[in-house]
Amino acid sequence: MITLDRLVNVLGAYGVRLCGRPERRSARLRSVAMPDATDGRVTGDVLVAVGAGSVTEAVRWAVAAQATVVLVRAGAETAREAAVAGESHDVSVMLVDPAVSWSHLVGVVYGLVLEGRETESGRGPTDLFALADSLADTVGGAVTIEDPLSRVLAYSRSQQAGDPARLETILVRQVPERLREMFRARGVFARLAATDEPIFVEPDPSHGMTGRMVVAVRAGRELLGSVWVTCGSPLTGTRHTALANGARTVALHLLRSRASADLERQVESDLVVRLLEGTADAATVVSRLGLSAPEMRVVAVRTLTSEEPHAMLLLAFERATTGFGWSRPGRSTLLGDTLYTILPDAGAAAAREWVANLGAGLPSRVRVAAGIGAAAQAAELPASRREAEECLALHERDASHAVPPSGPPAYDESWDDILLQRLRAAARAGRVPARGPVSALRRHDALHDTHYVATLRAWLEAQGDLAVAAERLGVHANTVRNRLRRMSEVTSLNLDDPRKRLAMVITLAAEDE
Repeated sequence: MITLDRLVNVLGAYGVRLCGRPERRSARLRSVAMPDATDGRVTGDVLVAVGAGSVTEAVRWAVAAQATVVLVRAGAETAREAAVAGESHDVSVMLVDPAVSWSHLVGVVYGLVLEGRETESGRGPTDLFALADSLADTVGGAVTIEDPLSRVLAYSRSQQAGDPARLETILVRQVPERLREMFRARGVFARLAATDEPIFVEPDPSHGMTGRMVVAVRAGRELLGSVWVTCGSPLTGTRHTALANGARTVALHLLRSRASADLERQVESDLVVRLLEGTADAATVVSRLGLSAPEMRVVAVRTLTSEEPHAMLLLAFERATTGFGWSRPGRSTLLGDTLYTILPDAGAAAAREWVANLGAGLPSRVRVAAGIGAAAQAAELPASRREAEECLALHERDASHAVPPSGPPAYDESWDDILLQRLRAAARAGRVPARGPVSALRRHDALHDTHYVATLRAWLEAQGDLAVAAERLGVHANTVRNRLRRMSEVTSLNLDDPRKRLAMVITLAAEDE
């Protein structure tokens, strides 16, 4: 079940537009119908008016079908007629661009309305749990359905032959790493990758596990997941066959769930890209994404791992987009090797918490680097994106060290580091003068083993206080005074000129690594 608002948002990418009746966008849609000349009793919340000769005829069919919304193929010039007809008969009319294929659109609508239901594990049809219950009754054991990364998608209510290992798996929503390592050592995952036949896993009391029958869930050659049944001995006869058949049924459910999820992700991703790259109708796009906060932040994320980096980035994107839009705070897209997410602004700490939760859902060997842009209104999101990218670069620079407790940097807290990073980039690109007082002192230090650059830095940072500069250098104040005098003989410092002092501070910062 989805709302009319969700249907409008998704179909908008296909050139479908709602005409009038905006107050109905919260209406819930549970069923889809199409006109049938042999059956005058067709009913449904969504009527796909294939064959209607006009908007008026489509609305008349919708009234007969007790529909909340009707989709009719018609040009933009009929928008006013559609709005008037819908208003008169209490039906929301959606105009379908004549260039859009009915067969394609019908598949999308059925997928959204009939398969767009959310489970406890995120996306997918709710009857995946019912399927687990049915399969448990048939095979006589507790059933768990998992994805290829051993995350729980659904499980049966039955605790028949259940054990502590299964209970722990359900509580944390994924197979604990110690159990995965045990299965890996026994070759269970390798056998699942090689065969469609159910296999038996011997009990392991040290891990709180009775026996298991497990079968791969596959679509063609692609492994979609697996079905696990707790049992003390291998299943045989009809129970063995039921498990194998059940895996094929699970595959169909997961494929339909994936189609619905991929569709939503694609629509969401396209809209987010428009915001990040700058669009004249930013406020409209934000509304279509369901982001109601007056200000938002862009978060840029990369996964740091030597094993399957692209796969781990895709996994991060999947986690960031799991669940319907209204059930999660952000909207995300993938651009190149970076995951970008737009979050409602609740402060830098809330954004860091989101990044931490994202990283916690990835394999333990994967680290996350991230940067957080400053709060921005819809039209300012491209600037927040650039800020997030620069903060990400800061975080990656320290990738060889442990992530500090404060987490990834946020622009409004780290703007000074960002400015210095820009200056250093300019220096490396040759955009900082190669000659000047600082360069002259640096050459003198190299030739004569003096400490003039360090002395100048300490004096500038102390704002001309000889005692403070001397303390920083670990020398006497007179030593600093004498060095400054000799430095002025090497090059013209003009320390009384505030502009010259500022220029030297910038030069030192730009050259500092």
